[in-house]
Amino acid sequence: MERIATPFAPAISAISAAPYKSEIRQNSIALSCQNPFRFNPLSSLYRSCSSNPLISSTKSFQVRATVLQDDEEKVVVEETFQPKSFPDDQWNGSNGEKPPEKSSSNGFEQWVIKFEQSINIFLTETVIKIIDTLYYDRHYARFFVLETIARVPYFAFMSVLHMYESFGWWRQADYLKVHFAESWNEMHHLLIMEELGGNAWWFDRFLAQHIAIFYYFMTVVMYTISPRMAYHFSECVEHHAFETYDKFIKAHGDELKNLPAPDVAVKYYMEGDLYLFDEFQTSRAPCSRRPKIENLYDVFLNIRDDEAEHCKTMKACQTHGNLRSPHSTPQDSDDELGCILPQDCEGIADCIKKSVTAPPADKSTPEEQIGIR
Repeated sequence: MERIATPFAPAISAISAAPYKSEIRQNSIALSCQNPFRFNPLSSLYRSCSSNPLISSTKSFQVRATVLQDDEEKVVVEETFQPKSFPDDQWNGSNGEKPPEKSSSNGFEQWVIKFEQSINIFLTETVIKIIDTLYYDRHYARFFVLETIARVPYFAFMSVLHMYESFGWWRQADYLKVHFAESWNEMHHLLIMEELGGNAWWFDRFLAQHIAIFYYFMTVVMYTISPRMAYHFSECVEHHAFETYDKFIKAHGDELKNLPAPDVAVKYYMEGDLYLFDEFQTSRAPCSRRPKIENLYDVFLNIRDDEAEHCKTMKACQTHGNLRSPHSTPQDSDDELGCILPQDCEGIADCIKKSVTAPPADKSTPEEQIGIR
């Protein structure tokens, strides 16, 4: 039985990122009507929505580990283990076998991961309560706030990665490419919500922008100390966005199908160079997903699927060095090996330690190295 948690059921444990089975569909749609979206076309639904328990409920739900997968046309969200269980409970042997014995260092690391995730759960549930209280019946304003916040982590990730490159600690092109593509995707989500009138109120703009500023610096500090923790927190944010859009299109699908798509959505999903659109979807091959946009329902359906892809990418990032660009080839991997500095590290503490303890570089000339005098 499918269960949809209230707005923030993010992921915290191991995720089996099964790729979406989406059709490869290319369709050029010429929209005859102009954009009427400065006012919310679903405003007439607000009174009825406020009585909907899926929309108005503000109860706190525990954040869960998730697996995002596509069962035919139905997106299923499954949970693995409860986040407040002990680290040993994370083992899920397929044949009922016992978990392998862990060293004391590995056990300590599991508790550190659990502690990091507990902090993330507390932060995300706190923000959920605030957003539920303020936006329980204002959907487009809620989406505007969410999209303003959702793109911030990728700016923070790139800032810290550039700092590492400047200090000569770490260099990995794929991370910068993928994170930029993710920010590009979230920016278009934000443009769509602005075109739908989600930013009409001064208060909504003020709140979203100031939360984004705080979130940026918080993510920079978190990513500097523990990239794994920062990626997990971003996964929580993306999973909340997935759940929010999923509930919205299920509750208002019929109305959305009768409304035209914003021009910016048609241009982003169906026109021009889709390289960056493929780049952030690290769990699937390039060109394997080509959305069609015929109405507003299609727009929100694809935004929801985008959030699921972000969630899977953030989960992959939690294993250090695990992220690869979808456009990378074996030849690219060979070439990139020459660009990765020997002090490959995770977090500033590890980088400083390795920069201090690393053996001095061989300053001999190439001729001296091969014995030519």
